[in-house]
Amino acid sequence: MRKTLDQWIERARRVLDRATLVPFLVRCGIAVAFVLAVSVAWPVELIAGRFALPLYAVALWPAIAPRGRGATITVLLVVAGWIADTTWFDQRVALWRVLGIAALVYIGHTLTALAAALPYDAMVNLDVVTTWIGRALAVVLISSVLTVIALGLTSALAGGAFVLATLVGLAGAVGATMLLARLLRRGDVG
Repeated sequence: MRKTLDQWIERARRVLDRATLVPFLVRCGIAVAFVLAVSVAWPVELIAGRFALPLYAVALWPAIAPRGRGATITVLLVVAGWIADTTWFDQRVALWRVLGIAALVYIGHTLTALAAALPYDAMVNLDVVTTWIGRALAVVLISSVLTVIALGLTSALAGGAFVLATLVGLAGAVGATMLLARLLRRGDVG
């Protein structure tokens, strides 16, 4: 047991000695995004209490080990917190919280994907990361605007028109997925 612990500490020391700035900043971004997502999603009574340490430890997991299942478990933890807050603690569903949770989870997840492909000791141009983050922020902005527009249309589209709009949106999503799959097979994307 002692030998295993010493090996783990030595490996951690070696990783910290060889780590470069850009991959470290990406991992800090993961930590910030998921810690904020957990803070927004979970009830204040639990975040301020004795559950804060384990919740934040799980939120930091993808930043420490981005190649594992940490991002998935953290996203499930955020969703579980939001469900607990809106059902068990009977908090109302607020648009800012939904958009905030979605944006933070998306940014944390996409940064985790970048960190998983980026070795901790890689020499990376900052433009790579800023372009990646710029694309992620563009996706967050566009999806937030479309969400607000869709919510505004729900009062105007009631009954059969709402079902028709839902089916058209679903068909559009399936069509976009098929187009991307076809382009990936051809090698035009990525």
